[in-house]
Amino acid sequence: MSDSRLFKILYYLLDKGHATASELAANYEVSVRTIYRDIEALSSAGIPVYAEAGRNGGIYLLQDFILDRAILSEKEKQEVLTAIQSILATGYLDGKETLTKLSALFHVTTRNWLEVDFSRWGKGAFDNAKFERLKTAIIQCKEIKIVYENTKSERSKRIIQPLQLSYKSKGWYLKAFCTEKQDFRIFKLNRILELEVSENTFIPKPYPDQTNHLQSLCSRIVLLFSKEIAYRVYDEFDESQIEYQENGDLIACAEMPVDTWLIGYLLSFGAYVEIIEPTYLKAVLAAQAQEIYEKNKS
Repeated sequence: MSDSRLFKILYYLLDKGHATASELAANYEVSVRTIYRDIEALSSAGIPVYAEAGRNGGIYLLQDFILDRAILSEKEKQEVLTAIQSILATGYLDGKETLTKLSALFHVTTRNWLEVDFSRWGKGAFDNAKFERLKTAIIQCKEIKIVYENTKSERSKRIIQPLQLSYKSKGWYLKAFCTEKQDFRIFKLNRILELEVSENTFIPKPYPDQTNHLQSLCSRIVLLFSKEIAYRVYDEFDESQIEYQENGDLIACAEMPVDTWLIGYLLSFGAYVEIIEPTYLKAVLAAQAQEIYEKNKS
């Protein structure tokens, strides 16, 4: 017995009001006897289906049963539909039928309020195809072969077991188990240069909670931004992390990892940023700026 068919029969009865056994049998390509077994299963599950004999008879569902006994409020129904709509925004097209069915079931009309594009400017087809392949590999538990470039500009070939796609600070990352290192790793999607889904399957391992580890890698960063660049500060810092100065400048304070990304980020502000803490970072930034100057002064 197919649970999917039972749901489809239930939805059909909700949508049409009633149907004959032969009509349902033709719809779902099964025998009339199978339909009666399905109806019996629905009834045993507490769904009030009943049959009426005669010329205009058929199989009926007690009117408004789902709505009368629903434990979800109107707000909760909308939240369920919003959650499904959010999943659709990731490109998971199989959810469209579910969204349509639940919209009819709840008698709620949803608005298409969310659009997500995972691609970089000018890289749409490649980035979206990469995301789709990764999603498939995760769902089907298939190993993938990748060519990856790390923050040291070292390029390597890996065989990994993809576990979860994660979005963090304007970037997509892949949490995975690396078969070569025999350890868990995080890969930035933009640095996955080549990708091939293998036929080898794996049993997914739970990705460890690295909250405490990541916090230990962070330092307290205090930065003074000129008012002319204030609009960019909001891209990275929350209002609670910003202290406004009388002249319009901003002091931002946050726990951040001191790495190549941070140096590049600070350099992108040019002379509009000054490091207050940690003081050693001043020399690092100045050395990088000097090197840029030497390479480009001519």
